[in-house]
Amino acid sequence: MDLNNLFSIKGKIAVISGGSRGIGEMIAAGFLANGVKVYITARKERELHLKAAELSNTYGGECISIASDLSTNDGINAFANQIKEKEEHIDFLINNAGAAWAEPFGAFSEGGWDKVMNLNVKSIFFLTQELAPLLKVKGTSDDPSRVINIGSIDGINVAAFETYSYGASKAAVHHLTRQLAKRLINENILVNAIAPGPFPSNMLGAAVAHDYTEIAKRNPRKRVGTPEDMAGLAIFLCSRAGAYTVGETITCDGGIARLSGHDLG
Repeated sequence: MDLNNLFSIKGKIAVISGGSRGIGEMIAAGFLANGVKVYITARKERELHLKAAELSNTYGGECISIASDLSTNDGINAFANQIKEKEEHIDFLINNAGAAWAEPFGAFSEGGWDKVMNLNVKSIFFLTQELAPLLKVKGTSDDPSRVINIGSIDGINVAAFETYSYGASKAAVHHLTRQLAKRLINENILVNAIAPGPFPSNMLGAAVAHDYTEIAKRNPRKRVGTPEDMAGLAIFLCSRAGAYTVGETITCDGGIARLSGHDLG
């Protein structure tokens, strides 16, 4: 029952998609600060490498960057093959890469639909499929490997903005999480999802001109999320403390999704 044993993730190896900014960066920082070797991936190579160096220097850990485009199966396979070349096993897979798209209903484009669905849903399934063999290597009944899929409260509530494919994709992520959890639990891989509410990010910031004041006022907690909020939940799910939590979608939103009368609109 010692705190360090309950929540220790030291010595583990994690792969985080979309790890160079936003929620992915928050989780990467929390892992690195607690002794995890972290691989991060994103499309923009220069920014990705700079972020990996910054995180390594800040937290004194090992953050390795591998640029990739996970919106296609070729990109997923190429990235997975690089991980397989570097590691004989991994302990944690954080499926965080995602995109959003907003257009009026009457003008909503097929490109906006496909871009979001391919990255937000398809990439989670096929990247997990590719890396499951590495997750199985050291997963045991007492110390299973973990997959965390990043959903959204927009997959639970109806979004205030006209982001039709985004909300649908995140609802799909939550259900896919349960299906993957059922399939992988017998291989000592636990799958859960986190459904974030408002956190500072390029995605949300673009919709509110990076002014989170009004969003904070409407939140039951009267603020937006912090890196500690997200990293703490991810660490719980990946530690001994979270080893009996399976197939769940856990909101991390200050109460928006569960407390009636509050939304982002």
